[in-house]
Amino acid sequence: MSRMVGTVSRGLRAPIIRQGDNLVDIVTNSVLEASKEDGFALRDRDVVAMTEAIVARAQGNYATVDDIAKDVSDKFGGGTVGVIFPILSRNRFAICLRGIAKGAKKIVLMLSYPSDEVGNHLISLDMLDEKGVNPYTDVLDLKTYRELFGYEKHPFTGVDYVEYYESLIRESGAEVEIIFANDPRAILKYTKNVLNCDIHSRFRTKRLLKNAGVEINYGLDEILNHSVNGSGFNAKYGLLGSNKATEDSVKLFPRDCQPFVEAIQKKLYEATGKKIEVMVYGDGAFKDPVGKIWELADPIVSPAYTSGLEGTPNELKLKYLADNDFAGLSGEALKEAIKGKIQEKDDNLVGQMVSEGTTPRRLTDLIGSLCDLTSGSGDKGTPIVYIQGYFDNYTTE
Repeated sequence: MSRMVGTVSRGLRAPIIRQGDNLVDIVTNSVLEASKEDGFALRDRDVVAMTEAIVARAQGNYATVDDIAKDVSDKFGGGTVGVIFPILSRNRFAICLRGIAKGAKKIVLMLSYPSDEVGNHLISLDMLDEKGVNPYTDVLDLKTYRELFGYEKHPFTGVDYVEYYESLIRESGAEVEIIFANDPRAILKYTKNVLNCDIHSRFRTKRLLKNAGVEINYGLDEILNHSVNGSGFNAKYGLLGSNKATEDSVKLFPRDCQPFVEAIQKKLYEATGKKIEVMVYGDGAFKDPVGKIWELADPIVSPAYTSGLEGTPNELKLKYLADNDFAGLSGEALKEAIKGKIQEKDDNLVGQMVSEGTTPRRLTDLIGSLCDLTSGSGDKGTPIVYIQGYFDNYTTE
């Protein structure tokens, strides 16, 4: 009889990871112990993934508000800094903002509207329409914004992020002025020193600012891109991907992850004889239909993965085959016809009608999103995810 189960994603419990822990041993042993306890056999092309948080924690990749303040002060001179396009997040950005404000005399905070780049809304599109505001061209000061839209609170957190960020800056000892705009060049009327805090649009923002005459410009990826007073750092992403650790410190995105995933793959092979793929994952890339949040606040879904996870899916659309090529078949005849089509498929189906509707995304983004949903972000205690059958298809026995 054909195998009835396809893809299975298991969240694996692990010890609480501390700085200096041997994560290669911990992940390997967790997989082997879970296999014995839950009674599943390890197979070639299974995937083991671990959240970036435990990698960064084992590395001790932390920094304080004062470390951030020093780097900002060193790079901008301690005067006025235009802080543009931050995401609206108590966990992701608020503590970074405290450090930024502590390293400057004045912050001109420019918020994108109606939402930040990952979908956290200040106001709704309907409200913009009602008030006749064009978010592509209109620059609003705080007084105008309040007159038009009042004090809107985030539907899930109950926070008015405009008020919250304003108070954080003042409490950190800096003056504050707040404006709302979606063209990064709008900030240059207020200051020529700009820290752009956007994630996925940061390279375009830097290009536009440079061409418009910015004098000092760094991105959030260039703050703590080196160690400050012995702090953690990330040479490629800086503060991007950081999370609040304590009231005065952040956990940075992990660095140098590739040797780590390859070491786990090697150790699992030595223990089982199976070629298991390994990856580190951060935020998944998917959109919440109610809160409108896109989720991907990390700079990338997966900072490291083994070579078998390169590429994109190469799949046929079964319902297309059933409704078109084999519309006259049913039952066992239909099953065998579809199996034959799968066995004969090209190695590259890009552009072919039979693959239309399959997900055109990288494997690491798809699998990382599956992992993020499996492990959750709260108290599940499963920072390791073990996936089986992801590369199976309808012909796999």
